[in-house]
Formats: sequence, structure tokens, C-alpha cells
Amino acid sequence: KAMSDSIGITREDAVALVNAHLKGENLVKHCLASEAIMRALARKMGQDEELWGIAGLLHDLDFEETKEAPSRHGLKTAEILKEHGVCAEIIEAIKAHNAEGLGFVRRSDFDHALAAAETVTGLIVATALVYPDKKLASVKVRSIAKRMKKKDFARAVNRTVIMECEQFGLSLDEFVGISLEAMQGIHEVLGL
Repeated sequence: KAMSDSIGITREDAVALVNAHLKGENLVKHCLASEAIMRALARKMGQDEELWGIAGLLHDLDFEETKEAPSRHGLKTAEILKEHGVCAEIIEAIKAHNAEGLGFVRRSDFDHALAAAETVTGLIVATALVYPDKKLASVKVRSIAKRMKKKDFARAVNRTVIMECEQFGLSLDEFVGISLEAMQGIHEVLGL
């Protein structure tokens, strides 16, 4: 229990915040996918799984409110999380996932991992959706890596941010493999 004390919020309360702030079903699924990937990355890298997972879950809390104002995305979340006593480490990583919009620089493995994880979800979902069964179970790492190179596929997905996996010591294939497996683990929740 001491672990979640230092984090400042339980997963249950984090889920409640997501449900209170986000109405879009796909956005909620994106947050759950990001959480699953962050937990898997934390396990792989010997980091605090709860800390990394909660950051993944909460990273887009203000997205619906700030989507027209990218220079505010993450700042509103930071305010909300401060009010709820969430630790600074999570708040800083969440602000850093929108470093481009906020004029920040991602520095830590945690920062790079959150940015890469939440970005790769889009590529994985888009890849699953081109399969006849639209199931994550059908997707292979190879097919995601191949589509990563196709600039016209899932155009909104920032490949440069995905490649930040190298900043925390994972090759693209390793990172995509961990991410895909994490999302396959919650495929029912994701409906894929």
C-alpha cells in the first residue's frame, strides 16, 4: 500500500478521474492502452509499475478540454492532479508527453516512455483495423514495423516520438513487441 501513498492516487481513483473528465469512449480506451503499455515497460525496465501505469492512464485527462489549444494540453491535467495530491513525478511526465506543445524538453526515461507509449497506441490500433477480423490477436510486430515506414498510413501518428523508445534503450521491434503484447492483454476492454 505504501507504493500508492508515494504516488498520491490509487488506480481506482485514477480511473474515476478518467471517467469524470473524458466522455469519448475511444479516448478512454487510448488511456487504458497507454496504461497497459507503461506497466509493461516499467516491468521490462525495472521501474515502478504503478507509477508508470498511472501516468499512462491519466496523461490525456484534459485532452477534450484542450484539443483546440495544444499549448495548454497537459497543464490543465497538472492542475487537476495537483489538487488530488498526485506526485510531481507523474505530473512532470504528463506535461512532458506534450513537450512540443508546451515548449518543454523530455529528459527522463519516464518522459520518453510515456510519449512513445501513448503515440504507438495509434499505430497499433490502426494496424489492427486493417485486418479483416479487426483483432489485436492477428497483428504481428513485423506488420506494425512495416506500416511505421509508410508515411501515408495512420498519418497523424508521429513516428519520431515512437522512435524515442531508443532513448530508453529499446529497439523499435522490442518496443512494438512489448506494446502490442500489453494491448493484446486488455483486448476485451479495447474491443479489438
